[in-house]
Amino acid sequence: MPLHVGDFDFVLPDASIAQEPVRPRDAARLLVVRGEALEDRGVRDLPSLLQPGDVMVVNDTRVIPARLRARRGEARIEVMLNRAEGDGSWHALIRNARRLRVGDEISIEGAELTARVLEKFEGGSARLHFGDDPARLMAALEQAGEIPLPPYITREAGPRGEDRADYQTVFAARPGAVAAPTASLHFTPELLAALEARGVQRATVTLHVGAGTFLPVREEDPSRHVMHHEWGELGAEAAATINAARAEGRRILCCGTTALRLLETAARGVEDRRAPIPLFSGLTDIYILPGFPFRAADLLMTNFHLPRSTLLMLVSAFAGTRRMRRAYAHALAEDYRFFSYGDASLLFREEADLAP
Repeated sequence: MPLHVGDFDFVLPDASIAQEPVRPRDAARLLVVRGEALEDRGVRDLPSLLQPGDVMVVNDTRVIPARLRARRGEARIEVMLNRAEGDGSWHALIRNARRLRVGDEISIEGAELTARVLEKFEGGSARLHFGDDPARLMAALEQAGEIPLPPYITREAGPRGEDRADYQTVFAARPGAVAAPTASLHFTPELLAALEARGVQRATVTLHVGAGTFLPVREEDPSRHVMHHEWGELGAEAAATINAARAEGRRILCCGTTALRLLETAARGVEDRRAPIPLFSGLTDIYILPGFPFRAADLLMTNFHLPRSTLLMLVSAFAGTRRMRRAYAHALAEDYRFFSYGDASLLFREEADLAP
């Protein structure tokens, strides 16, 4: 049967949307979806749910203060940086974009920084050039930028001081994301030590999450939705760890949909599940819908996602649409907390018997 966006819709009460993280981070709940079973556990139980030799793939992207306020003359403009283009320019989402023309120069409020409009695109986006010194831009962002919290986390006066730390993972190292890889928000040094003691290995990849991650699917036929591009990298060290595990038949746990999307991008064309995954560096617009042939991931840890979102479609592809409907109905009935600051799930790939 053809897919329909309504297949991925559900009623979500506002009260189910987490506005703050639990403290400590690893005190969040964890819904385990394995076969037909649903099991209520906690994130701290993760080591006991994994096997020695499993490899946990994490995303080391770091969220930047990407929301800027700017002016062109008297016109006020809001800029959301989306993706670095590698030449001193950024693709950005612009509020009040109609006030800009190619060649215009805008001044960033709160910092001694200007940007020139190189291109304008449909839908209110543009390519802006901030000069040839990326360090100067990063300093200006720290001075004048705002952490781009998702629209469903409400802050009447803007992000709080604690959001700068709360919306950053323990793995964050490479600046470039405008949204956090939220499954990793649950990890603490204590949990990482317990995973290491269990014999779980770790491999680190990068996917700089773009603002497009929040865009809803507006097409009735989800296959017609156009995915955004994001920059990612699977380097030699991570690939060696992952490929050694694959060769030995050990399991790969992707911590978050971003790690999964990057790894499955790199694994395109690899048919043998024990064959090595090649290195990757560049843009990906991978779109995972039910029927997708997963080549890399065996397990997925992820938060609970928006109705009608590409991420809900991804987890449905991974664990099965029917199972995810049951899982989300259970999560709502049991008061799990949804979205970025919410609880997590541990999903076992539908077509494989991966029980410990």
